[in-house]
Amino acid sequence: MPGRQVVTTPCKLNLHLGVHVEKDARGYHRVDSVMLPVEPTDGLVVEDADELIVRHEPALAVPAEKTTAYRAARLLGEALGARPDVSISIVDRIPERAGLGGSSADAAAVLRALVQRWDVDPLDPRVVETARRVGADVAFFLNPVPSLMVGAGDVLAETFPELVGVPVVLVMPRTEGGVTSECYAEFDREPEEAADYGPLCAALRVGDADGVAAHLSNNLAPAAKRLAPVVGEAETWLLSRDGVIAGQVTGSGACSFAICESEDAARRIARSADIERGWWSKAVLTVGLDSIFC
Repeated sequence: MPGRQVVTTPCKLNLHLGVHVEKDARGYHRVDSVMLPVEPTDGLVVEDADELIVRHEPALAVPAEKTTAYRAARLLGEALGARPDVSISIVDRIPERAGLGGSSADAAAVLRALVQRWDVDPLDPRVVETARRVGADVAFFLNPVPSLMVGAGDVLAETFPELVGVPVVLVMPRTEGGVTSECYAEFDREPEEAADYGPLCAALRVGDADGVAAHLSNNLAPAAKRLAPVVGEAETWLLSRDGVIAGQVTGSGACSFAICESEDAARRIARSADIERGWWSKAVLTVGLDSIFC
C-alpha cells in the first residue's frame, strides 16, 4: 500500500456534445459526447490518515464533504467495503464552471489513487459504477483517452488512438461561468438537434487531426450563449484569430477552445486574450496517458 501518492489529471474538451430531449429513468438527458484530454493541470497528493480528509487549494466555497472528490472516496469505499482513510490535497488549476471537467477530473483522480492502494482495476465495474454515481464525466477520466461516451455521457462506447501534441488554446471570460443544470433547462426551452458524431469518430480512428477539426459540434452551446452572451462573444473572438483552424464552446461553457496551426499561434492567441480582453487563457497540447500517469 503506497503511503504517499502524487496524481495528475488532465482536463477535457468536448469535440462533440450531442444533447437529446429524451431522458432516462434518473431524469438525465441522453447525451453523446466525444472527449479529448489536454495537458494535466490539477494535481493531487494522497497520504495515509486516520480519516478521510479533503483539502482544495485555493479553498472552495463549499464544505469538503460536499465536493466530488470527497463523495468519490466515500462512495468507492462503500462499494468495495474499504475505509478511505486518506488525506487528499488538491491543487486546482482547472477553472470551475468552464466546461473543462475540473471537478469530475478530481473525483476520478481520487478513484484512481484509491484503487491503486487497494489493488483494484480502475475499470472494475464497481469503480465505473461509482464514477457514474458521482458525475457524468467522471467515468471518462478513469481512462482519459479520446473516447465516445453515450447514455447520459457516462457510458463508454468506444476509445480511439491517442491524439498527442495537437496545439490548442483555451479562452474563457472572467465570469461566474455556466451552471450545467441551468444550461440544460435552457436547452429544454429551445432544443436543437444534435449533429452526427460518425464523421468525427471516423477521423479519430485514423488519427486525422484535420478531420477532427472539420467535425466539431456542440448543440448545448447555443443555450450556454443565451444564458451568458459573453460566452458567445469569446467564442466569436477566438474563431476570428489568425492561426485558428476550428473551435467551439466546450461542454456547457464558459470556456471555448480552438485547434491551432502551431504552438506559437496558440501562445500568441492566449497572450492576446489575456492582454487585450482580460480573459483567462492558456495554450496547451493534447496529451497521452504516458504524460498523464508518469
